[in-house]
Amino acid sequence: MPAPKTKKHIKVGLVGYGGAFNMGKHHTESMHRTGVMTVVAVCDPDAKRRAAAKQELPGVATFANLRGMLSKADIDLAIIITPHNTHAPLAMQCLRAGKHVVLEKPMCITAEEATAMIEAAKRKRVMLSVFHNRRWDGDYMAIREVIAKGLIGEVFHLEAFGGGYGHPGHWWRSNKRISGGAFYDWGAHFVDWVLGIIPEKMVNVTGFFHKRVWKDITNEDEVEALVRFESGAVADVQLSNIARAGKPRWRILGTKGAIVDEGKGSLRVTTDVHGIAAEMDVKYKQGEWHKYYENIAAHLTKGQPLVVTAESARRVIEVIEYAERSSKARRSLPVPYA
Repeated sequence: MPAPKTKKHIKVGLVGYGGAFNMGKHHTESMHRTGVMTVVAVCDPDAKRRAAAKQELPGVATFANLRGMLSKADIDLAIIITPHNTHAPLAMQCLRAGKHVVLEKPMCITAEEATAMIEAAKRKRVMLSVFHNRRWDGDYMAIREVIAKGLIGEVFHLEAFGGGYGHPGHWWRSNKRISGGAFYDWGAHFVDWVLGIIPEKMVNVTGFFHKRVWKDITNEDEVEALVRFESGAVADVQLSNIARAGKPRWRILGTKGAIVDEGKGSLRVTTDVHGIAAEMDVKYKQGEWHKYYENIAAHLTKGQPLVVTAESARRVIEVIEYAERSSKARRSLPVPYA
């Protein structure tokens, strides 16, 4: 994607200021920390949320719809913080208006939507990125460092697990029409992590989806994707709300050792030191979520390389989408953008 023209200061419009997790305020605080990004406009159809934005962001202009914000507010960058099924159509409006765009994760629902956004951004020569801030989680950075230093050799098998047994709740994230399904929330983080640990071309995806227990919601109860990579390495990502027995958050096997993470503040690393088997605990690193917007600011003001590219975010959506397609077809499927 061509680098956008740089600016000294970035004026931002938030598309959505919903109450869930107070994400609008979270994004704002992270952006303002850069010193070169300022939220100047907010659009939200809910009058109460617009009022909250005015209270929390003194001087901000508010709008009831995106068309009004795009036509009246002077913004360089739009941040899409809305339910998953609205990401692509809202982003396309912003891209066509010549605005840079950051999407909350997941990027969208389908690889086709992702491709349309990527092509629109290229035509307008603007930036398109996705808020995969958890690339800067402390546990994930510790895993990446252990692997980068060669302590476990070449990764050939990876298992990632999230969940347990319990009702996922009655809200839009449990509504498949809106959320896209059970894989599109925490699953988007897990798949992005996996593709960072094994940064290879994908051969195919095999999915296993279950709808067996929670009949009063439309999301799946359990989802799983097996990803086969060009080297022969395999990743298994499983998210469940019906797992009475869990397993480690991470189990990563390499040609020289292994990593097991139970989510308790440190990794258990088994390795080989001059032919002697050794085991150690490696503490998680300090999380650095703020670095996502530091990179966005540096990209837009100094032309530095973008860390979370739209193409890398599209790979996440491919795995999720094709896992479901595979489950329905009962066979492994190749992905179009490997």
